[in-house]
Amino acid sequence: MLFALAIALSYLESLVSPLLGLMPAIKLGLSNIVVMYALLFLRTRTALLLVVLKALFAFLTRGATAGFLSLCGGALSLAVMLVLLQLPVSGYIFCAGSALAHNLGQLAGAAVLLSSAMALGYAPVLLAAGLIVGGISCTLSRALFAALPKQAWRQRRGSPFQK
Repeated sequence: MLFALAIALSYLESLVSPLLGLMPAIKLGLSNIVVMYALLFLRTRTALLLVVLKALFAFLTRGATAGFLSLCGGALSLAVMLVLLQLPVSGYIFCAGSALAHNLGQLAGAAVLLSSAMALGYAPVLLAAGLIVGGISCTLSRALFAALPKQAWRQRRGSPFQK
């Protein structure tokens, strides 16, 4: 069900992003909230499985390049979230760090595919977008996760959305 929710949110943001005037590579990161949920409330393995399934879905529906870039961004984003969970960071730092890592992972993947650093020229735009999208993700996550019962939280030290 989480995978279906992530795909539905990804589709929704593909409809909304052009209406907001966002550049094609800039997304709101709504499906990443599902990965955050899995990481914070379920198991790390579940979050990893969602990252892989999202990349496989991108591969099947949009091609090998989209699948590879999705995997690069999702894997680095998950790795950064795992590190940030060990640190006393705010929800904003957690979400912005995740968004920035996703963008950097995709840029690194694009640089590998293009066999040049030319893709890194897009970095300033994506990094600025990551900071803004991180704030949006933080606001949405804080509202959604606050509605969940306290018993739902995994026993993690330093979860950034726990009170």
